[in-house]
Amino acid sequence: MVDQEPQTTFPSSAELTAESVVDAAAPMGPVISPDGRLVAYAVVANGGEGGRPRGAIWVAAVDGSTGPRRLTDGMARELAPKWAADSGSVFFTSDREERDTAQLARIGVTGGEAEALTSWRGGIADYCPLFDGRTVAVLAEDECEDECQDEGRDAEGDDVKVWGRHLPVTRLRLLDLDSREVRTVEGLGDRHVVEVAQRPDGGPLAVLSWSTAELDPGVATAELHVVDPGSGAVYELGPVGMEAQSPVWWYGGGLWHLAHVAVSGGQVIGGLAVLDSVLPTAGPQTTEAAEAAEAAEAAVEYRDLTAGMPVCPTELVQVADGPPLALFADGLDTALYRLDPESLRFDRVAWAPGTLSGLTASRSGGTCALLASTAYEPDNVHAGPVGGPLVRLSDTRPELRAVRWGVQERLSYRASDGLPLDGLLILPAGRGRDEGPFPLVTMVHGGPYFRYADEFNLNPMDSGQWLATTGYAVFLPNPRGGSGHGHAFAATAAGAVGGDEWTDILGGVDLLIAQGVADPERLAISGWSHGGFMAAWAIGHTDRFKAAVMGAGISDWGMQAGTGEWGVIDAALGGSTGWEGPGPHVHDRNSPISYASQIRTPVLILHGEQDTNVPLGQAIHFHRALRHFGVEHEFVVYPREGHWLRERGHQLDVLRRIRAWYERWL
Repeated sequence: MVDQEPQTTFPSSAELTAESVVDAAAPMGPVISPDGRLVAYAVVANGGEGGRPRGAIWVAAVDGSTGPRRLTDGMARELAPKWAADSGSVFFTSDREERDTAQLARIGVTGGEAEALTSWRGGIADYCPLFDGRTVAVLAEDECEDECQDEGRDAEGDDVKVWGRHLPVTRLRLLDLDSREVRTVEGLGDRHVVEVAQRPDGGPLAVLSWSTAELDPGVATAELHVVDPGSGAVYELGPVGMEAQSPVWWYGGGLWHLAHVAVSGGQVIGGLAVLDSVLPTAGPQTTEAAEAAEAAEAAVEYRDLTAGMPVCPTELVQVADGPPLALFADGLDTALYRLDPESLRFDRVAWAPGTLSGLTASRSGGTCALLASTAYEPDNVHAGPVGGPLVRLSDTRPELRAVRWGVQERLSYRASDGLPLDGLLILPAGRGRDEGPFPLVTMVHGGPYFRYADEFNLNPMDSGQWLATTGYAVFLPNPRGGSGHGHAFAATAAGAVGGDEWTDILGGVDLLIAQGVADPERLAISGWSHGGFMAAWAIGHTDRFKAAVMGAGISDWGMQAGTGEWGVIDAALGGSTGWEGPGPHVHDRNSPISYASQIRTPVLILHGEQDTNVPLGQAIHFHRALRHFGVEHEFVVYPREGHWLRERGHQLDVLRRIRAWYERWL
């Protein structure tokens, strides 16, 4: 589907600087026109005022017959393109009028001046153009939120936050493009709307909502609704599973189906699955209100369409005139599948090395576009027939082809209990295995429900090729608990973090030492988020690593379950909560802080000051423990940053600081 060229020769090397990593442009959000002729996408890069990222909207012919054209000037953050029903214009979001406040705009496919469609105070969160060509479903907070909250407050208490109501909910609104009138769907009450998808025949909307805008408990209280866009009537389909996302309509057997992605089996931890429900109707000729009422009166049952599959769905995409398409993580690679409406199983239609993402399909489902990345090529937009060869349309980082990269190898080995595992090894740039052993940095991915695919590993946070170009070998393991190997593989992390996943990682390190690739006296370990937890865990259980980097990592699972924004999932990973009695608690056994007295490895701790996913207190807790035991460490806090660092200066600092840390200790 997408070819990968192995790097067997080394070109004359251009210098890889921190600036060239951070400032590189990247395509995002490709979307194919309903008629299947064009693809629109955004290109985002640093370099705006104060290093602020900017985005521009581009359009290209699906067959590559004409080169990409830029529709907007890229002087603001212009993102999230979506096509009008007639394929004649492109909607997008823009913060041109007010920085960091996204409004809806539209531009003709031939270019010209963009038309501003909203001036909603506070901006919009998302949108969905409807098939009638006259209406756009818009997700936005109440405009009067601040004033309404200010009523009744005195001057000394006007910044009080009442928990549970401190985050405004996003409501479903319908924008009439002719009159610019905005109508709010009232039947959803105060539920926080997160996704909308219209039935392909122009019928009702599938709406996914949470009880609150907070991730916890929002993500655990998701429900599906059917909304008639004409009358605004709302019909309830009831609760759906953890991490529910991507509602998708499809028609088969005389009935409308509504599928979505969620954790399978009603569990909190495990692989994502595609779950399908049948809405009992007489077919597309039935009126929307009657259909929705009938669906609401019937008990909605969900069938797992991916049960038993050894792969994990990453994206589910609606096709107007056919069954849905889906991307699946398949070990180190990615595959494209189409649902068979007869067997209700997904059939593989294409496979590609590395990652595929951002899947979009034409109305007929015969043509698709997506982002693809392989070992030595960053994400670019590709398009073509579903199941056939795809043409690369964008080329946003051609300057990187002059850099001499480390050779990236695919690894396959077995865990101590015989479980098959995979991962990647990046050799130092310009060096071969026979020149080892090398200093080895083991980089653990986050999640833990994530994976390393055989893609281009260069980013501003935790970058394998950034280290390989300096002379380090880099090991990218995929231990159990991650994606790409089915539900059971992912579910093993529940209540057992730091257990088998740690021995899976250590087994890979031992393999590389035995093969003469890694120098056992020059080992380091690093990671961000769950990878940061694993780095902290590792150095509490062995002194084999001479340096460690803990980025936004968890040191205490009990505290994380009580304060992190994914609390219910964190509790399931850590194994318990602090309010389950006086203990001892499972989460204490699984927390790096409990083993701080055993740490001798120098640690670089990096954390965003405004991180709500893994709050800063996790890093402070670990820092104080290391200080108490006299462990060499450096603690760096990035102001204004959340779980991922966004500011250009901070990204540059992370790249340089990590490299300097390893140079000091390895």
